[in-house]
This record gives sequence, C-alpha cells and structure tokens, in this order.
Amino acid sequence: MVHLLHPGHTPRNIVPPDAQKDALGCCVVQEEASPYTLVNICLNVLIANLEKLCSERPDGTLCLPEHWSFPQEVADRFLRVMTWQGKLTDRTASIFRGNQMKLKLVNIQKAKISTAAFIKAFCRHKLIELNATAVHADLPVPDIISGLCSNRWIQQNLQCLLLDSTSIPQNSRLLFFSQLTGLRILSVFNVCFHTEDLADVSQLPRLESLDISNTLVTDISALLTCKDRLKSLTMHYLKCLAMTKPQILAVIRELKCLLHLDISDHRQLKSDLAFHLLQQKDILPNVVSLDISGGNCITDEAVELFIRQRPAMQFVGLLATDAGSSDFFTTKQGLRVAGGASMSQISEALSRYRNRSCFMKEALHRLFTETFSMEVTMPAILKLVAIGMRNHPLDLRVQFTASACALNLTRQGLAKGMPVRLLSEVTCLLFKALKNFPHYQQLQKNCLLSLTNSRILVDVPFDRFDAAKFVMRWLCKHENPKMQTMAVSVTSILALQLSPEQTAQLEELFMAVKELLAIVKQKTTENLDDATFLFTLKALWNLTDGSPAACKHFIENQGLQIFIQVLETFSESAIQSKVLGLLNNIAEVRELSSKLVTEDVLKHINSLLCSREMEVSYFAAGIIAHLTSDRQLWISRDFQRRTLLQDLRATIQNWPSSSCKMTALVTYRSFKTFFPLLGNFSQPEVQLWALWAMYHVCSKNPSKYCKMLVEEEGLQLLCDIQEHSEATPKAQQIAASILDDFRMHFMNYQRPTLCQMPF
Repeated sequence: MVHLLHPGHTPRNIVPPDAQKDALGCCVVQEEASPYTLVNICLNVLIANLEKLCSERPDGTLCLPEHWSFPQEVADRFLRVMTWQGKLTDRTASIFRGNQMKLKLVNIQKAKISTAAFIKAFCRHKLIELNATAVHADLPVPDIISGLCSNRWIQQNLQCLLLDSTSIPQNSRLLFFSQLTGLRILSVFNVCFHTEDLADVSQLPRLESLDISNTLVTDISALLTCKDRLKSLTMHYLKCLAMTKPQILAVIRELKCLLHLDISDHRQLKSDLAFHLLQQKDILPNVVSLDISGGNCITDEAVELFIRQRPAMQFVGLLATDAGSSDFFTTKQGLRVAGGASMSQISEALSRYRNRSCFMKEALHRLFTETFSMEVTMPAILKLVAIGMRNHPLDLRVQFTASACALNLTRQGLAKGMPVRLLSEVTCLLFKALKNFPHYQQLQKNCLLSLTNSRILVDVPFDRFDAAKFVMRWLCKHENPKMQTMAVSVTSILALQLSPEQTAQLEELFMAVKELLAIVKQKTTENLDDATFLFTLKALWNLTDGSPAACKHFIENQGLQIFIQVLETFSESAIQSKVLGLLNNIAEVRELSSKLVTEDVLKHINSLLCSREMEVSYFAAGIIAHLTSDRQLWISRDFQRRTLLQDLRATIQNWPSSSCKMTALVTYRSFKTFFPLLGNFSQPEVQLWALWAMYHVCSKNPSKYCKMLVEEEGLQLLCDIQEHSEATPKAQQIAASILDDFRMHFMNYQRPTLCQMPF
C-alpha cells in the first residue's frame, strides 16, 4: 500500500469567485522560500518515472500497480501536478481509471485529452469539482457535459464546473447544463454561450455563482428565474448585450441576494453602466463585492457614497477608472480596492485580474511606474507578475511590461531578498517570452538586463544553454556600447557554467568568438583597456576552457595574432593573465598546441615567465609545461625546449608556497589535462608545475578539488609519484601534501590500497 501524508483540503468559498482562485500573500511567498513538501517531491518523482512504474494495457494506455492506494486529497493533487507539468495525455490519464485513486476535485486545465479518455478516466469518480479551463478542442463543452451526466452521482452532486475558454462545435446549440442539478458554481468565461444557454442554466435549483463574462449572451432577463438563490454574478465584457441600461439595471435590482457583482469592462469601450448603477439607491442591498473596473465617468464621490450606503462592502474594483485616489479607500476598514492609485490597489488588481489580459496590462503599467525607484524587496508582487506572464504567454504587451516590472523588482540588491525558486520561475518565463517574440528588441534588452544581475546569473536555476545562445546572438547584433558590455560580461560568466559538450553544441559559438575577437582587436588598436575589453578577454578565456571547438574557432579567426598584439600593447597584469590563461587552454588541446610553437609566441611567453606578478608567471609556466611535454613539437628545436625547461624549473623554485594567494582566481573544470604531465618523469619540470598547480587549488578549495581527485581517479597518480624512484624529492613532497589535504577533508573516501594510506 502507498500511504502519503497530506494536508486537509480547504473547501471553496463561492463569493466572490476571483477571491476563490487568487488567494495570495505571505503564505505564497513563504512557500516559494521553503523546501518542497515531501508530498510534492514524491509526486514529482512518480510523474517523472510513470512509464517505468506503470504497466501497459492492450490499448497502449498506462495502468498503476493494483496494490497501490492513494488518499483522495493526494490523488487530486497528483492529477493537478500532472496537469501543471503538461503530462496529462490520453496515455497517462488512464491511470485514473483503476481503483487506486478516488478523485473529488479534478483539475485538467489546458490538457490535451480526448472525449473518450476524459470519460473513462474521470467520469466514474464521485466528482464535486471540475476545472476544465482552456482544455484542448478535442474535448468540447458538449462532450464534457455529456460525460459528466453519464454518472448519476456526478449529475446530482457536482458542485463546481469551470469551463473558461473551452470550445464548442459550430453546429452545437443548447448545452443542457440543467441536467447537472447539483451545480452551485458555473463559469463559462470566454465561451460560445448564448442567451438560450443562460435560460437553461438559470433553471439550476442550487446555482449560487455564475460567470458569463465575454460570452454571446444578448439578454440577461433569464437571471430573474434564479434571483432568490444567485449570490455571485460576473459578467465582465458582455460585448453582445443588446439591452438598454434601464433594462439591465431592472434585472440587477431584482437580484437582491447578490453578494458579488462584476460588471467591469474594457476601458476603451467607455461603458457607462457602472456610472448609472452607482446612482441607484434601491439596488444591491446586500452586496459586499462590486467590480466596476474599466467603467466610464466613475468618480471617487459616487463610489464613496455607494459604499457608505452599504457599509458591509469588502471589495470594489476601480482599475482603469478615474476613481480610487480618495483617502476614503485607504481609511475604510476592511475594504479592499483593485485599482492603480497605490501599491496595495495594484497588488489587489494583479491578483484579481490575473486571467484578464486587458486589466493585467493596465495593472502592470501602473506597477512599472510605482516600482521605478523601488528600494524594498517585494516577493509577493514579483510572484503576481510571474503569474501574469504565465497566464498570457502570447500577449506581447503583457510580456513586455511584465519584464520591465521584473527588472524594477530585482534591480541592484533587491534580488538578494527574493526566493531562488521565484527568481528561477521569472527567469524561465522571460526566456519563454523571448521564444514567443524573437524579434521584439526591447523585450530582449529587458531579458539581457536581468541576466546582468549577479544573484540571478550565479545562484538561480535556469536553462543556461538557451541563455548562452540568446546572449551570443545579441552579442553579434552590434548594439550600442552599453548593451555590448552587458552581453560580453554575461557571456563571460555563462561560458563557465556550460559543460564543454554544451559549448561545442552552440551554433552561435563561431560567430561569438569572431565578434569577441573583433572587439579585442578594436580596443587594442584604440589602446583602450576599458571594462568591455576586460570582460571580452575573460569571455574568450572562459569559452575556450575545456572546449577544443572554441579553441579551434579562436585560431581560425586570427586569435593568436590579435593576442600577441594585446601583449605588445598592454603591460597590465590583469590583461596579461587573461591572455595567458586563454593560451593555456590552447596548449591543452593536442591538435592545436603546435600553433603556439612559434618564435613570436614563445618570446612573449618566456619573457612573462619571469613576471613579478604571480598569476602572470603561473600561466606562462603552464603554457611552457604543456608545450614541452610533447616532444614531437620540438624535433628541430630540442635546444630551445631544454632551455625553456630550465627556465621553468628556476621559476617554480622561486615561487612561494603553493598555498599563496594570486590576484586572479585560478579554477579548473577538470584535472584530466594534468594527468599526462603528472606521469612525465623524464621531464620533472613539467611534472612539478602540474603538482604545484593542483596543490594550489586543492589548498584553496579542498571540498571541490579533493572530490575531483577521487571522481577523476587522480589519487593513484599522486601515489605513483610518492613511490616512483625517478620522482624528485620536491615532487614527492608536493604529492604528499596534496594527499594530506585529501586525508583531512575527505576521510569518507577511504582507499586503503592507495599507497597504504592510513585513513
């Protein structure tokens, strides 16, 4: 039996409907900052391994093991997570056919499943709620209703049905909702729902909450049928309504049980229905929530008077109106306002209107202005921005304005106070927007600006391969100098975060290396060692690290000639160390190292070997060690090779302890390029440099590099040096020091056979 702990389910509150869907605040932010729950971790593992854990039916669908059993709340969450991850298909939905799960609250939003799969998987359960918002056209509304009505229990007991943005075939007319006699909540927002359907729905004996926003209803008179039970009515943007204002108000006046009314509209339509409603004294006596956002001619005075006459009111929607600025709206206790006059109003608007693009755009625009000089970390607001981006992926204005708001909310040090998971979500949504709108420059700029944030670039999980492709494409666009500097700096960091295999797969790599070298050449010609120049050198150094492909592109684009020119132009150690660091990467590639064995290159390297700056001397020594280790490169230059080795030995002997500090941080992805040098007993100078370098990084970051020694099987090579008769005392001493560090920091990696080490 599978038993999973689960929290209790909170029943849905039907008034007002938006509040049911949009509860967001401190709890959401705390959840973002907390580890994933054990239940979610288990469900994610199950979903990721569903194919392995399930058997296959003859029809190709999946079936869970018969002995498994899920509590109802966990089964509901399992389905919800599957749907969220886009994993609900005809093949996977079949796991809900068996007796292992009993569902009550079914969420299949945006799922692509067929009518047959829906009926088999879900219509046998005792459902009390179904959210089929924006399901694929393969599952139209008539089939959903027909499937639900095939189960008599559901027909009588289903309480909540959400069908927003679902499809209805053209030849369908009456939808027969009245068969679902237990319905209390129905939402058909953005559905081809007609006046005849409203008449049918109004017959439902228990109906309390109805959303007919953006439907084809022309007359709402049928609502009089349910006037004694309807508590919540949402009719945002009823574009086909053919009734006069007095006729509409006459119907609303009769709906005396209404607690929530939404008659909001698009601002550009300049609807004055709300204006006329506010003048009525004998209307909506029990209302606690009124949404008139987008209404025309709305004033603070009219709204205030309306609310004072109804002191129990808890919410008013005023976004995209001329109202909301009065002190009344901030001092009235218990009143929440969705508007644009303050941060609290904007926050409420973002939460209430997350599914309405017209109001989401307006709220984001107000938020951008409000947060332009933001100095306070506001993760709850950033979460609302992310929700808006996710809900409207194909709305350019939403995506663009949201990206600008995200920048305001994470600028400078504000990102440090944001949960990593939230920053990851926002960053991934930015890249999704880039894919949907690849030619919109300002959106691309906003994305690039977000990546310059060190907190995001270093700590936050996102697809760095996609990010590198985007930044490299931007780099080649020859944008203004400021944007170019940002693109180069981001490239320099992303390059280190990609594996060599990923770097080799970058189609943009050749053009990026070419463009970076062009920048270096231009800056060198101008004798300008500015930030862009230094970032460019670092980017090339990092791109070529462990990447033969990048090294090859560097050579093919006259990189050596350009870098020799750099050495001849600048004498700053920060520049020299970056140049030599890159040449080290070239020297490590056996197929390319011969390109460095020229008089011009060797002259500069040998002169920098004696530099007083430790990091410059270190990198120069590394190049010589790698080049001289391959005797084939020196067949006609053996005297020069021996001279270089003598200079190398003298230089290393003059170096301070391997634990010394260097101005430039030395890091390595792998020790594997050192292993041939460690086994080179015929050239002890080469071996000595490799040992010194390994000991240096191991002493600086033992947790990383001692572990690397184990994973790459380098311990045996160090033991061999300790025992080998041809090893010099100095080499044996450094090898012993590295192994001592290993003993100290990794006692759990016991290897008794290696040098008989007494771990």
